[in-house]
Amino acid sequence: MDLNADLGEGFGRWELTDDTALLRVVTSANVACGFHAGDPSTLRRVCAAAAAGGVRIGAQVSYRDLAGFGRREMDVPPGELAAEVAYQIGALQVFARAAGAEVRYVKAHGALYHRAGRDAAQAGAVVEGMGLAGVGVLLCRPGSELDRAARAAGLRVVGECFADRAYRPDGRLVPRGLPGALLDRAAAVAQAVDLAAHGEVTAVDGTRIRVEAASICVHGDGPEPVATGEAIRSALDDKGIKVEAFL
Repeated sequence: MDLNADLGEGFGRWELTDDTALLRVVTSANVACGFHAGDPSTLRRVCAAAAAGGVRIGAQVSYRDLAGFGRREMDVPPGELAAEVAYQIGALQVFARAAGAEVRYVKAHGALYHRAGRDAAQAGAVVEGMGLAGVGVLLCRPGSELDRAARAAGLRVVGECFADRAYRPDGRLVPRGLPGALLDRAAAVAQAVDLAAHGEVTAVDGTRIRVEAASICVHGDGPEPVATGEAIRSALDDKGIKVEAFL
Protein backbone atom coordinates (compact mmCIF):
# COMPACT_ATOMS: atom_id res chain seq x y z
CA MET A 1 0.00 0.00 0.00
CA ASP A 2 1.22 3.48 -0.92
CA LEU A 3 1.05 6.40 1.52
CA ASN A 4 0.63 9.87 0.03
CA ALA A 5 0.46 13.35 1.54
CA ASP A 6 0.03 16.92 0.32
CA LEU A 7 3.34 18.77 0.58
CA GLY A 8 4.87 22.10 -0.33
CA GLU A 9 1.75 23.95 0.80
CA GLY A 10 3.58 26.89 2.33
CA PHE A 11 4.05 30.25 0.67
CA GLY A 12 6.89 32.71 1.24
CA ARG A 13 7.74 32.80 4.94
CA TRP A 14 4.58 30.88 5.89
CA GLU A 15 4.85 27.09 6.29
CA LEU A 16 1.88 24.79 6.74
CA THR A 17 3.58 21.62 7.88
CA ASP A 18 6.96 19.97 8.34
CA ASP A 19 7.59 18.74 4.80
CA THR A 20 10.96 17.23 5.66
CA ALA A 21 9.55 15.08 8.45
CA LEU A 22 6.51 14.02 6.43
CA LEU A 23 8.74 12.94 3.55
CA ARG A 24 10.29 10.37 5.89
CA VAL A 25 6.85 8.78 6.33
CA VAL A 26 5.17 8.81 2.91
CA THR A 27 6.07 7.08 -0.33
CA SER A 28 4.36 9.57 -2.68
CA ALA A 29 4.32 13.37 -2.39
CA ASN A 30 1.50 15.46 -3.88
CA VAL A 31 3.35 18.74 -4.32
CA ALA A 32 1.41 22.01 -4.54
CA CYS A 33 2.12 23.76 -7.83
CA GLY A 34 1.55 27.40 -6.93
CA PHE A 35 -2.18 27.83 -7.57
CA HIS A 36 -3.51 26.98 -4.09
CA ALA A 37 -0.17 27.08 -2.28
CA GLY A 38 3.55 26.77 -2.96
CA ASP A 39 6.09 29.15 -4.42
CA PRO A 40 9.13 28.44 -6.62
CA SER A 41 11.56 28.10 -3.71
CA THR A 42 9.21 25.74 -1.88
CA LEU A 43 8.63 23.61 -4.97
CA ARG A 44 12.36 23.35 -5.55
CA ARG A 45 13.10 22.44 -1.93
CA VAL A 46 10.39 19.79 -1.68
CA CYS A 47 11.32 18.18 -5.00
CA ALA A 48 14.97 17.98 -3.96
CA ALA A 49 14.09 16.41 -0.62
CA ALA A 50 11.62 13.97 -2.17
CA ALA A 51 14.10 12.85 -4.81
CA ALA A 52 16.84 12.41 -2.21
CA GLY A 53 14.53 10.26 -0.10
CA GLY A 54 13.22 8.12 -2.94
CA VAL A 55 9.70 9.53 -2.61
CA ARG A 56 7.67 9.72 -5.84
CA ILE A 57 6.73 13.24 -6.92
CA GLY A 58 3.19 14.06 -8.03
CA ALA A 59 1.69 17.38 -9.13
CA GLN A 60 -1.21 18.54 -6.98
CA VAL A 61 -3.14 20.79 -9.32
CA SER A 62 -5.81 23.23 -8.22
CA TYR A 63 -8.10 26.05 -9.18
CA ARG A 64 -6.28 29.40 -9.15
CA ASP A 65 -7.21 30.24 -5.55
CA LEU A 66 -4.35 31.18 -3.24
CA ALA A 67 -6.61 33.17 -0.92
CA GLY A 68 -9.01 30.27 -0.45
CA PHE A 69 -6.36 27.52 -0.41
CA GLY A 70 -8.02 25.96 -3.45
CA ARG A 71 -11.12 25.03 -1.49
CA ARG A 72 -13.54 27.39 -3.21
CA GLU A 73 -15.39 25.92 -6.18
CA MET A 74 -14.94 27.91 -9.39
CA ASP A 75 -16.54 27.84 -12.82
CA VAL A 76 -13.49 27.69 -15.06
CA PRO A 77 -14.08 27.04 -18.79
CA PRO A 78 -12.73 23.58 -19.69
CA GLY A 79 -10.20 24.88 -22.22
CA GLU A 80 -8.82 27.37 -19.72
CA LEU A 81 -8.72 24.76 -16.95
CA ALA A 82 -6.83 22.29 -19.17
CA ALA A 83 -4.20 24.94 -19.87
CA GLU A 84 -3.91 25.81 -16.18
CA VAL A 85 -3.50 22.14 -15.22
CA ALA A 86 -0.73 21.73 -17.81
CA TYR A 87 0.90 24.96 -16.62
CA GLN A 88 1.04 23.75 -13.02
CA ILE A 89 2.46 20.36 -13.96
CA GLY A 90 5.09 22.01 -16.13
CA ALA A 91 6.19 24.33 -13.33
CA LEU A 92 6.71 21.41 -10.96
CA GLN A 93 8.40 19.32 -13.64
CA VAL A 94 11.21 21.88 -13.91
CA PHE A 95 12.15 21.38 -10.28
CA ALA A 96 11.58 17.63 -10.28
CA ARG A 97 14.00 17.21 -13.19
CA ALA A 98 16.52 19.55 -11.60
CA ALA A 99 16.50 17.14 -8.64
CA GLY A 100 17.04 14.15 -10.93
CA ALA A 101 13.43 12.97 -10.77
CA GLU A 102 10.17 13.32 -12.73
CA VAL A 103 6.59 14.26 -12.03
CA ARG A 104 5.16 10.76 -12.03
CA TYR A 105 1.46 11.41 -11.46
CA VAL A 106 -1.22 14.06 -10.95
CA LYS A 107 -3.75 14.58 -8.16
CA ALA A 108 -6.33 17.34 -8.04
CA HIS A 109 -6.62 19.41 -4.87
CA GLY A 110 -9.56 20.59 -2.80
CA ALA A 111 -12.49 22.01 -4.74
CA LEU A 112 -11.10 20.81 -8.07
CA TYR A 113 -10.80 17.25 -6.69
CA HIS A 114 -14.45 17.20 -5.68
CA ARG A 115 -15.85 19.15 -8.65
CA ALA A 116 -13.99 17.09 -11.23
CA GLY A 117 -15.06 13.99 -9.35
CA ARG A 118 -18.70 14.66 -10.26
CA ASP A 119 -18.48 17.01 -13.29
CA ALA A 120 -17.56 15.30 -16.56
CA ALA A 121 -16.53 18.56 -18.26
CA GLN A 122 -14.14 19.55 -15.49
CA ALA A 123 -12.82 15.99 -15.29
CA GLY A 124 -12.14 16.02 -19.02
CA ALA A 125 -10.26 19.30 -18.67
CA VAL A 126 -7.98 17.85 -15.99
CA VAL A 127 -7.26 14.85 -18.20
CA GLU A 128 -6.66 17.09 -21.21
CA GLY A 129 -4.17 19.14 -19.19
CA MET A 130 -2.34 15.99 -18.18
CA GLY A 131 -2.08 15.05 -21.84
CA LEU A 132 -0.64 18.44 -22.70
CA ALA A 133 1.98 18.02 -19.98
CA GLY A 134 2.76 14.42 -20.87
CA VAL A 135 1.93 12.81 -17.52
CA GLY A 136 -0.08 9.61 -17.77
CA VAL A 137 -0.96 8.57 -14.22
CA LEU A 138 -3.85 10.00 -12.19
CA LEU A 139 -4.46 9.55 -8.46
CA CYS A 140 -8.16 10.01 -7.68
CA ARG A 141 -11.30 8.69 -5.99
CA PRO A 142 -12.32 5.34 -7.48
CA GLY A 143 -15.51 5.44 -9.54
CA SER A 144 -15.50 9.21 -9.94
CA GLU A 145 -15.94 11.17 -13.16
CA LEU A 146 -12.18 11.80 -13.05
CA ASP A 147 -11.60 8.06 -12.89
CA ARG A 148 -13.85 7.48 -15.90
CA ALA A 149 -12.40 10.33 -17.96
CA ALA A 150 -8.84 9.21 -17.35
CA ARG A 151 -9.55 5.59 -18.25
CA ALA A 152 -11.35 6.68 -21.41
CA ALA A 153 -8.24 8.65 -22.40
CA GLY A 154 -5.99 5.65 -21.82
CA LEU A 155 -4.36 6.96 -18.66
CA ARG A 156 -3.41 4.79 -15.72
CA VAL A 157 -5.70 5.41 -12.75
CA VAL A 158 -4.63 4.76 -9.17
CA GLY A 159 -7.46 4.66 -6.65
CA GLU A 160 -7.05 6.73 -3.52
CA CYS A 161 -8.62 6.48 -0.08
CA PHE A 162 -8.38 8.73 2.97
CA ALA A 163 -7.23 7.79 6.44
CA ASP A 164 -8.27 10.96 8.23
CA ARG A 165 -11.62 11.79 6.60
CA ALA A 166 -15.06 10.35 7.25
CA TYR A 167 -16.98 8.70 4.40
CA ARG A 168 -20.57 8.96 3.24
CA PRO A 169 -22.45 5.76 2.31
CA ASP A 170 -22.05 6.63 -1.40
CA GLY A 171 -18.25 6.54 -1.09
CA ARG A 172 -17.73 10.31 -1.11
CA LEU A 173 -16.13 12.23 1.73
CA VAL A 174 -18.14 14.05 4.36
CA PRO A 175 -17.70 17.79 3.61
CA ARG A 176 -15.16 19.47 5.85
CA GLY A 177 -17.67 21.89 7.29
CA LEU A 178 -19.83 19.14 8.81
CA PRO A 179 -19.31 17.59 12.26
CA GLY A 180 -17.19 14.45 12.25
CA ALA A 181 -15.68 15.08 8.82
CA LEU A 182 -12.14 14.99 10.20
CA LEU A 183 -11.00 11.93 12.15
CA ASP A 184 -8.68 12.03 15.15
CA ARG A 185 -5.41 10.12 15.10
CA ALA A 186 -6.71 6.89 16.63
CA ALA A 187 -9.65 6.75 14.24
CA ALA A 188 -7.43 7.59 11.27
CA VAL A 189 -5.03 4.77 12.12
CA ALA A 190 -7.89 2.29 12.50
CA GLN A 191 -9.43 3.39 9.20
CA ALA A 192 -6.10 3.16 7.37
CA VAL A 193 -5.55 -0.41 8.58
CA ASP A 194 -9.12 -1.33 7.62
CA LEU A 195 -8.65 0.13 4.14
CA ALA A 196 -5.28 -1.54 3.57
CA ALA A 197 -6.21 -4.93 5.02
CA HIS A 198 -9.81 -5.27 3.81
CA GLY A 199 -10.37 -2.65 1.12
CA GLU A 200 -13.38 -1.40 3.07
CA VAL A 201 -14.35 1.48 5.30
CA THR A 202 -17.23 2.10 7.69
CA ALA A 203 -19.30 5.09 6.58
CA VAL A 204 -20.81 7.59 9.03
CA ASP A 205 -24.11 5.70 9.09
CA GLY A 206 -22.40 2.39 9.87
CA THR A 207 -22.55 1.06 6.31
CA ARG A 208 -19.55 -0.96 5.17
CA ILE A 209 -18.46 0.25 1.73
CA ARG A 210 -15.87 -1.09 -0.70
CA VAL A 211 -13.01 1.24 -1.66
CA GLU A 212 -10.72 -0.02 -4.43
CA ALA A 213 -7.53 1.87 -3.64
CA ALA A 214 -3.77 1.44 -3.87
CA SER A 215 -2.85 4.61 -1.98
CA ILE A 216 -3.86 6.08 1.38
CA CYS A 217 -3.80 9.86 1.85
CA VAL A 218 -2.79 11.61 5.06
CA HIS A 219 -3.64 15.30 4.80
CA GLY A 220 -0.62 17.53 5.34
CA ASP A 221 -2.84 20.29 6.70
CA GLY A 222 -4.57 18.06 9.24
CA PRO A 223 -3.87 18.05 12.99
CA GLU A 224 -0.34 16.77 13.67
CA PRO A 225 0.07 15.16 10.24
CA VAL A 226 3.58 13.84 10.89
CA ALA A 227 2.57 12.04 14.08
CA THR A 228 -0.55 10.69 12.38
CA GLY A 229 1.45 9.50 9.38
CA GLU A 230 4.03 7.83 11.60
CA ALA A 231 1.30 6.07 13.57
CA ILE A 232 -0.37 4.83 10.40
CA ARG A 233 2.86 3.55 8.93
CA SER A 234 3.76 1.80 12.18
CA ALA A 235 0.32 0.17 12.35
CA LEU A 236 0.58 -1.05 8.76
CA ASP A 237 4.02 -2.48 9.49
CA ASP A 238 2.64 -4.26 12.55
CA LYS A 239 -0.04 -5.86 10.38
CA GLY A 240 2.55 -7.04 7.87
CA ILE A 241 1.27 -4.67 5.16
CA LYS A 242 4.14 -3.48 2.99
CA VAL A 243 4.27 0.26 2.44
CA GLU A 244 5.65 1.13 -0.99
CA ALA A 245 5.07 3.56 -3.84
CA PHE A 246 2.41 2.59 -6.39
CA LEU A 247 4.88 3.25 -9.27
